[in-house]
Amino acid sequence: MNNTKVFKMAFASVYPHYIAKAKKKGRSKEEVDEIIFWLTGYNEQDLQQILNNKTDFENFFAKAPQINPNVTKITGVICGYRVEEIEDPLVQKIRYLDKLIDELAKGKSMDKILRK
Repeated sequence: MNNTKVFKMAFASVYPHYIAKAKKKGRSKEEVDEIIFWLTGYNEQDLQQILNNKTDFENFFAKAPQINPNVTKITGVICGYRVEEIEDPLVQKIRYLDKLIDELAKGKSMDKILRK
């Protein structure tokens, strides 16, 4: 799978889609942000800077303060791929985020989404 375009895509261009997907299912922007903070270690100020700077996905994950050690508990299929079997570390992190947002939109509790 050729992901060069995805790596260079600005996180800010996808972020509104995450929020729209969540809101369409009665969830909130705050829950989307909580998932992002849990996964990456970023905080609200960091996220705003990332959005303002139009940081691409490659740098979004490369500069993340700390990828949550519980990411290994994220399993299942997203976009036709099992997230736990994706070999490219960057693609896997992007798909982890997609999977978590999917779970939010499907009505899972935040405790389950954040693997508590």
